[in-house]
Amino acid sequence: MPLSYEHQVSLLTDILNNHQTDCCGSVAECEQLERLIKSLMVNTSIDAGVKNILEEVYRYSQGGRNSADLDSHILSHQNQIAQWVEDIGQLS
Repeated sequence: MPLSYEHQVSLLTDILNNHQTDCCGSVAECEQLERLIKSLMVNTSIDAGVKNILEEVYRYSQGGRNSADLDSHILSHQNQIAQWVEDIGQLS
């Protein structure tokens, strides 16, 4: 059974919150972010503002997946992660 839009957004923000709180993460989490975003982006009723944020998070997750030091990558994006979580919460 596929996840609903609300569950996808909730999982996305949970992973981002964990990255922000813990200042660390895993490649698997970055890959999960990418899968969630791909699934969300095909939703035709999604707000354009949310799509822009999702594109930024997708680039972040790709950078993290390919980073030699994922924890440093996450640490260097702390302000952006906080902003994404806030913006997604307001727009979704």
